[in-house]
Amino acid sequence: MAIGSVGLKTHIWNNNIMSMALLAMFPALFIFISWVTLTVAGAAEYLQETNQNEFTFDAFKIGSTFGQEQTILISPYIFAGVAVWFAIAWFFHTKMIRRLTHSNPITRSSHPKLYNMLENMCISRGIPVPSLEIIESSALNAYASGLNNSNFSITLTSGLIAKLNDEEVEAVMAHELTHILNRDVRLLIISIIFVGIISTLLELVARGMLRGGGSNRKGGGAAVIAGLIAMVIAYLFATLIRLAISRKREFMADAGAVELTKNPEAMISALEKISGHDKIDHVDSEVKQMFIENSPKFNFMKSGIFSIFMTHPPIEKRIEVLKNFV
Repeated sequence: MAIGSVGLKTHIWNNNIMSMALLAMFPALFIFISWVTLTVAGAAEYLQETNQNEFTFDAFKIGSTFGQEQTILISPYIFAGVAVWFAIAWFFHTKMIRRLTHSNPITRSSHPKLYNMLENMCISRGIPVPSLEIIESSALNAYASGLNNSNFSITLTSGLIAKLNDEEVEAVMAHELTHILNRDVRLLIISIIFVGIISTLLELVARGMLRGGGSNRKGGGAAVIAGLIAMVIAYLFATLIRLAISRKREFMADAGAVELTKNPEAMISALEKISGHDKIDHVDSEVKQMFIENSPKFNFMKSGIFSIFMTHPPIEKRIEVLKNFV
């Protein structure tokens, strides 16, 4: 069972399209949030000026018109704000992720075996060799990060290097290299940045309300509440999309590791050893979805409706799928 060059190219193409779609969706969601907030503000102001206590269709029409006009006026500022945020994240994401995971770069002289294994796989695919980093932790885990060839990297925990044999470590690096080859590491980072924007705004609005920032003057309180609700909906929507992307990419990366190493048994045994030993307490939850495994806190989340909130498919399911390669 092989991925095939056509299938891989299609997957990369789809990921690139998805990345562009996400980039377009970010400002669109913020425009939606602004429209909802301003529509409610306009309707509330109309009701106040006409001394009405009940929400009417006329109030909605006037509020909607006000919301559209004001949203058009502030749209350039929304696009500019999102662009600035993305520019900062784009150029500084490596430092941000390194700080959140407490990883450190390693050199070829200090870990020649790791670099040799990675280099051989990169030569077989004709791609530049990503840099390697390490997290000092007894946990067994790894992740890939980066947005282009100049900053792609693969990070391993010291526990994984110590407790897995060479073939298993190679399989794990092949898994992470597949994320880079597929460009789904870029897609995931973009989605994390997006959710981070909404999360930050949500936190700022909530703090403002707690401090009495939501004024009732001219419907200000209603507008703030409406905006908060719209942001919560947008946050949940964006989070579910991000989680779906994260789950889907793991199966493809497992298959890619087998394609690179021609050794499905090594990938299977690596996942078996990682299972139950993946937790790194000091790593932020938003970054954990980048790792090869991020087991849920509670077992009931592995099945049923709760599974949509998992960042990874159950590791047992991944092992089951890999056994088809044997």
